[in-house]
Amino acid sequence: MYRQIMSPGWTIGWTWAKKEVIWSIVGAQATDQGDCKEFPSNIPHSCEKNPRIIDMHPGAPYNKQFQNCCKGGILSSMGQDHANSLSAFQLSVGNSGNTYSTVSPPKNFSLLGPTQGYTCSSVMGVPSSVSLSSGGHRKNRALMTWQLVCTYSQLRASKTPTCCVSMSSFYNSEITPCPSCACGCMNNENCVKTKSTVPQIEGVVPMMQCTQHMCPIRVHWHVKKNYKAYWLVRITITNYCYNLNYTKWTLVAQHPNLNNIAKVYSLIYKPLQVYGSINDTGMFYGVEKLNNEDLLEAGSNGSVYTEMLLKKDENIFTLNHGWAFPRKVYFNGDECIMPLPVSYPSLPNSVVHVSDIGRLIIIQVVVAIIYQSL
Repeated sequence: MYRQIMSPGWTIGWTWAKKEVIWSIVGAQATDQGDCKEFPSNIPHSCEKNPRIIDMHPGAPYNKQFQNCCKGGILSSMGQDHANSLSAFQLSVGNSGNTYSTVSPPKNFSLLGPTQGYTCSSVMGVPSSVSLSSGGHRKNRALMTWQLVCTYSQLRASKTPTCCVSMSSFYNSEITPCPSCACGCMNNENCVKTKSTVPQIEGVVPMMQCTQHMCPIRVHWHVKKNYKAYWLVRITITNYCYNLNYTKWTLVAQHPNLNNIAKVYSLIYKPLQVYGSINDTGMFYGVEKLNNEDLLEAGSNGSVYTEMLLKKDENIFTLNHGWAFPRKVYFNGDECIMPLPVSYPSLPNSVVHVSDIGRLIIIQVVVAIIYQSL
């Protein structure tokens, strides 16, 4: 729902059950033709026992295209852009040697997207799929249909986390930073202090800016203001990677007051009902054709932000005990490392109520002015 596949895109592979070959393919292409010496006059598209298929890029020849193809392997998350969350291609498969009386499904499927975080199930037979023809008036049923599911594991995809969360508030001058070494510790090999020191070698993995947390992405949650009936939060997402833009990124946050959002500025917000009727999770993403659709590389433009106005529920609203901060945060589907609850920005001394904070600041300023005049 909120994970996308970024550049360089997806790669799907499998192992043929027998001696199948791919005669032709539309909407994608095999990465290797393989050994096709058995076909000297009519060479198949691929004779590989373990073919690896990649998407074609936009602008592919019309006769090579297929419905939902040719996105360069890049897929949007379903919750953000359903039309561009699908990819499809079509194969014409034959065999070498004797003709088979039965068709066997491929096995050992693998999916790179582009990391190695996916594990694929075995192939299952399901009811034959149906397609429409003659302008939708005729149903055509497939001879047979197989299905498999590839699931994602963040731990399998990366040994270290990919994002962290920091916090601040209007009622506390101290900032709660991301935990130290949240995504690994700083060393001379995995980070640089300035962009000018990034190695200019083609194909090198983008380097990160040296930080105490060493995360490619930091999400900062700031409780900005507290009104009588509403409260205001500012969320800032910062990219610490050089030479890497995040295209069509997504941010997901879990907080009990997300069921009562009055207004979200700059970004698009979409509620996600993960557990039945509980509406405490929401997804944020950039507005199309504006700069914040893409999260640019580290530097002056390497961050985007939004502010959201939430309506208070007097029966449950409180700023005590870290209630104002999110329970969980995800960036591009990966869970971000949160600070320990004991380090959350705390309220001032209990004798001062939250509603009195603004008045207390005014009194302090007035006293200071009088003192200076004396």
